[in-house]
Amino acid sequence: MMVNCAHRNWIGWAFAIGLCASAVSAGAETLYRRGAAGEPATLDPQQTATVVEADVVYDLFEGLLTYDASGALIPGVATSWSASANGLSYVFHLRDAKWSNGEPILASDFVYSFRRLLNPATGAQYANLFYVLKNGEALNKGAAKPDDLGVKALDARTLEIDLERPTPYILGLLAHQTAVPVNPGNVETFGKDFIRPGNLVGNGAYTLTGFTPNESIVLTRNPNFHDADSVKIDREEFLPLEDRSAALRRFQAGEIDSYPDAPADQIPFIRERFKDQFHLTPSLGVFYYSFNTRKPPFDDARVRNALSMVVDRDFLADKIWGGSMLPGDSLVPPGIDNYGPQVEPDFHDLAPIEAEDKARALLKAAGWGEGGKPLHVELRFNTSENNKATAVAIADMWKPLGIVTTFVNTDLKTHYALLRDGGDYDLARAGWLGDYSDPQNFLVLGKSDNVALNYSHYANPAYDALLARAETERDLTARAKTLAEAEAILLRDQPIMPLLFYSSKNLVSSRVIGWTGNLLDRHLTRYLSMER
Repeated sequence: MMVNCAHRNWIGWAFAIGLCASAVSAGAETLYRRGAAGEPATLDPQQTATVVEADVVYDLFEGLLTYDASGALIPGVATSWSASANGLSYVFHLRDAKWSNGEPILASDFVYSFRRLLNPATGAQYANLFYVLKNGEALNKGAAKPDDLGVKALDARTLEIDLERPTPYILGLLAHQTAVPVNPGNVETFGKDFIRPGNLVGNGAYTLTGFTPNESIVLTRNPNFHDADSVKIDREEFLPLEDRSAALRRFQAGEIDSYPDAPADQIPFIRERFKDQFHLTPSLGVFYYSFNTRKPPFDDARVRNALSMVVDRDFLADKIWGGSMLPGDSLVPPGIDNYGPQVEPDFHDLAPIEAEDKARALLKAAGWGEGGKPLHVELRFNTSENNKATAVAIADMWKPLGIVTTFVNTDLKTHYALLRDGGDYDLARAGWLGDYSDPQNFLVLGKSDNVALNYSHYANPAYDALLARAETERDLTARAKTLAEAEAILLRDQPIMPLLFYSSKNLVSSRVIGWTGNLLDRHLTRYLSMER
């Protein structure tokens, strides 16, 4: 029944007004304003590398597997799968799913997408993670053809994936944002512009309808998503806000419904003011500084160790980060699967005065500090009050050693582009959140051929050999021991200076229903709803 909201009959006036209000309420668009900690550099799934980009991609696309509201792996486009007895082959059975343009999703679309991911021309930063695919490394290094990749369509809805070696974390890897499929016709028609609004064809719960750089990314419900009936939020706006304090003010004013971080110096206020709207959850992540090991004097392990051992990580966690982070001098975070006891550097148990004395001796032996020239360090970080406060505190800890520190801060995109592209720097802030719960996902940051993510350009044949041995080891206990040996070498050489283990810090309005904290800090909008 059509309701005429201009009704003027005195007898039916009140009744009509009630119907009009009901019609407006029922038809009102549900909007979720999601603050983001920065601007994505790309929305091309195979080229993404940051959490900001992943958050958008997970709403636009769905892989063979995906995550539920608690961060657990669940079927995505694949409804079921089976593995061979030797763990080298998996067969996935796909659901009757569609792309956002109505076309059916085929097993051949995944073949196309994995080949694109490993194609060196794509420039995928995560390509090396998929070297576990049969001939994946050879394809990425130009030594194999696309047809050689161990990803085959057995029929329209059956996909076979063959591996180089048994990989205990393969299912988690297949849920990664770079492992989602792209529509072949979409990419071939528009080239690099396929990711623009109006062009992009996805298969997730949402479609891309707007992208204004440094302002907003707009997503709307995808009616062709296989579980569209359960999606409650009609429209989602990602709003890039690198200034944490500004984001907090906007959250307090009700201008955004969630934000994935909080200014560390305001944690006590936030806990008191927002109570259960502040979600502090342990996560698999490490906050670290990367040394440029190609540049003197940071090519000297003595200098790197000296700078690292005098850092008071407990002070950083408690005083700078308000207890929202855990102190850590290991690369692999605690609580991770497929690992043993935490590995720690040799200086872990040194008292502060002992650490300072040893650091002085190391610097002196390297020709710096007392009796030598002062060491100047340029410390780079992406713009954030938390990052700045951390850098200033560490510079103060270095002062007794005669170290002179200067700072350079840039926006998120610029900062990581410089690191990714091998730009010049001394020491740079970085962070890594686990893509799956396995130590390999963290130790790969020091692998010499991991060009895109090994920001320090660290190269140690013994380290690489241990990682290679772990890749072929089927016994999980023996594998864990080998990986621990590798981490011990990395911590001895200190190309990476681990500082803190992350906890996710999410501000979530009470209007947002269904938000669940989890170790991977995954929050797909398809599971959320908004209180009207």
